[in-house]
Amino acid sequence: MILLLYAVTVIAWGFSWYGVQLQLGVVAPEVSVFYRFALSAAVMYAFCRATGRAIDFRPRDHAWVAAQGLFLFGTNFYLVYLGAQYLPSGLVSILFSLVIVMNVVGGALFLHNRVEPRMVIGAIFGIGGIAVIFWPELAHFDLTQGGAKGMVLVLCGTASAATGMLISALNQRRGLGVVRTNTMGMVYGSLFLFVFCLARGAEFRMEWTAVYLGSLLFLAIISTVVAFATYLTLVGRIGPERASYSSVLFPLVALAVSTWMEGFQWTTGAIFGVGCVLVGNLFVLTPPAVVARLTRRAAPTTAPASD
Repeated sequence: MILLLYAVTVIAWGFSWYGVQLQLGVVAPEVSVFYRFALSAAVMYAFCRATGRAIDFRPRDHAWVAAQGLFLFGTNFYLVYLGAQYLPSGLVSILFSLVIVMNVVGGALFLHNRVEPRMVIGAIFGIGGIAVIFWPELAHFDLTQGGAKGMVLVLCGTASAATGMLISALNQRRGLGVVRTNTMGMVYGSLFLFVFCLARGAEFRMEWTAVYLGSLLFLAIISTVVAFATYLTLVGRIGPERASYSSVLFPLVALAVSTWMEGFQWTTGAIFGVGCVLVGNLFVLTPPAVVARLTRRAAPTTAPASD
């Protein structure tokens, strides 16, 4: 059952990046994101009602949940969708995986979490790997070029996601349930996106094709509602540390899909950079007790000196 839950979570999140690519084109990105989370919010709200989870937050709680929804389900995905117009889906997933490093920084600054050496090492590997992958864009940085523009947009979206996750952690510390806060967060995120679309004069059109509708349903139901449920179940069964390793695995799925469906070209720099990012994520996510245990096993044993 643990393997099945892991597989569903990793595959759902791994394929979601290519699903975003299938959403781009006819419908404005902000409208597609609105459709996605309005549908997800409706399903999540129905689930809360069916399971007896009363959404009875106090006014102050609603303000914090609304902030979570704005950053985690609003600006985050809108910026990622914009950046995905210029980058292969696999590279978008690799950039977004830096959210692990951003969470460490945010946790240290605002939650007073302890920053351990392994986290610093992991951050160096992760940032260094991104620099290697995007070195052509960094060496001749120009926001008029698609690659550089896409990289900046996705990184801004990742920072927005990290902010939303930080607010979510604060909400949990205040005793608000994860399922209920995410449900109302999606509701508020959808409302923000709806107002944003109106302000931009975006047309609420629909692309009535199997590709668009199928990817929309996959993103809203499978990648959001189902993967969220399987991930929370993993957290409950094996703990958040071990469940978080899905963040290392889903970029591999996304890169495989990008190679297969988009013809992503693997260069030496891309291989090395992706490897650095994944190693960095492992460093950050591996609990200190495991690191200490592995270090003791790897340490050479010396026989006691004889008289």
